[in-house]
Amino acid sequence: MTAERAEGVVRAVVVTDGRLLLVPEPAGWGLPSGIPQPAETPQATAARVVYELTGYLADGTEALDPGDDDGGTTILCRLLTESPTDGGSLTPDHLRWASVEETADTPLPAPVRHYLEGHTPPI
Repeated sequence: MTAERAEGVVRAVVVTDGRLLLVPEPAGWGLPSGIPQPAETPQATAARVVYELTGYLADGTEALDPGDDDGGTTILCRLLTESPTDGGSLTPDHLRWASVEETADTPLPAPVRHYLEGHTPPI
């Protein structure tokens, strides 16, 4: 079995306690996202991007159903640490943990919205 190499933008979906991790983007808030390095799997890209941006250690576990035609991949990630290290380019006060309701105006890919609606408890 060979690992699938990532292509296009890889987005990381990190949900903890019913809240989604968002990072600042030019037009508001969005998912931690990045471009894969050569021969990097989508799961490894997602974990790396989460760490580089936020300082949280994460494990890219599974790809969400594509659902969008943007050529990117969306990976569900599980946090491995409760707090970020100093390794992230963003400080904790520049991160947002948002409930599903708080993401109503955030442009999220359809597979992410579908996942959130079915897998996050009401607050």
